Amino acid sequence: MTASHPTRRTVLTAALGLAGVATLGGCGSLRRDARIREWNLFGGGDGARLLQIHDKFVAEHKDMAFEAHTLAWGPPFYTKLAMSAAGGRAPEVATLHLSRLKGFSPATMLDPIPLDLLAKAGITEPDFLPATWDRCKIDGQLYAVPLDQHPFVLYYNTDICAKAGLLGPDGRIKPVRGVEPFLDMLRAVKEVTGKFAASIETTNPWRMWWTLYGQLEGGFFDESGRDLVIDDAKALEALGLMAKLAADGLTPKSADYPSLVAQFSNGDAGLSFNGEWEVTTYQTAKLPFSMAPFPVVYDVPKYAGDAHTFVLPHQAVRNEADTAATIEYIAWMLKNSAEWAAGGHIPAYQPVVASPEYLNLKPQAEYRSVAPDVLFDPDAWFSGSGAQLQNEAGAAFAGVLAGRTTPRQGLDQFKAATRKLLDTPSPV
Repeated sequence: MTASHPTRRTVLTAALGLAGVATLGGCGSLRRDARIREWNLFGGGDGARLLQIHDKFVAEHKDMAFEAHTLAWGPPFYTKLAMSAAGGRAPEVATLHLSRLKGFSPATMLDPIPLDLLAKAGITEPDFLPATWDRCKIDGQLYAVPLDQHPFVLYYNTDICAKAGLLGPDGRIKPVRGVEPFLDMLRAVKEVTGKFAASIETTNPWRMWWTLYGQLEGGFFDESGRDLVIDDAKALEALGLMAKLAADGLTPKSADYPSLVAQFSNGDAGLSFNGEWEVTTYQTAKLPFSMAPFPVVYDVPKYAGDAHTFVLPHQAVRNEADTAATIEYIAWMLKNSAEWAAGGHIPAYQPVVASPEYLNLKPQAEYRSVAPDVLFDPDAWFSGSGAQLQNEAGAAFAGVLAGRTTPRQGLDQFKAATRKLLDTPSPV
């Protein structure tokens, strides 16, 4: 989920932020036993859904003064959160992308999650996938509680794919594995649409490249996190395949995020490679579509993605009653996350993943199997959702897909930009 998503982020952020404050502030309790101020970065459909969920929380917890504030997605959110935490005047709880956790200087900007209170609220480590839970820990301390995972997935138009002969007897798209079967699938779709096989965002194709490079088991940083160890052969293989897709007309040579959505919506493309969060958009449009894991094109199943987490921003003096109420809020959100999952995100809380309420969500439950193989961005202060590393990848790789530069030139540009970021001290 990058900063180039005006349909989801920039347009509705301010309105939803004000709505969140007005709606939930007006539902405050008559007596103040505890205060919870929550900061989030959810706009669009996610923001509207979160307001509905928060309304239910407030209705069930009238002894808590709850305020939710939606801030602009991306760098503005993280800048304001860092400033509030640095001054010790932060909200009780905030949303944080898990890919941003280590780069957010958790030892100074965040307070550890009290495990005893979490357990008292019924939330324990076995409730989560081990890899996700472990990533929430820094130096043995838990600094985040995962709410969801949002992987790179495959959307497919069921009418178009049926005509292309790609659906099985159960109506689902038949899995493909390997480069040539992947290309054959795309060619079959293009024959039906007469235009593109798949829509992708070429202005920032980081998630596509990171998925393919991850499936090749390519490295990025060394163990110290200070040296770049990109495998050029694997990086060029992934980037070269993306360039071929564009050159062959299977994907567009130039498309921003709104174009990605539009091309799939209007049938110019029968497939779409994207994060799972546009499910509500296509359902609202009554598009005949479903979803599946992105194909395993190379060696291993890996899928670019991230996770939304709850964190406790640093407060100079943390009120015990407020903290206890905040942990209760986090636990409630996890236990009620099936409604959140309707927006496409895979619940992190495994009891919900196994629940009929979630499993009956179609097509949202169709790609849940990828959760253990979600590939987070490399660990660095400049990496993660909406961070500079993704922007540098977009600047370097967009020209490759457009045919203006070679994969070698694009990779060299990206590596040079990444090394420059490595030499730049973290601002927090």
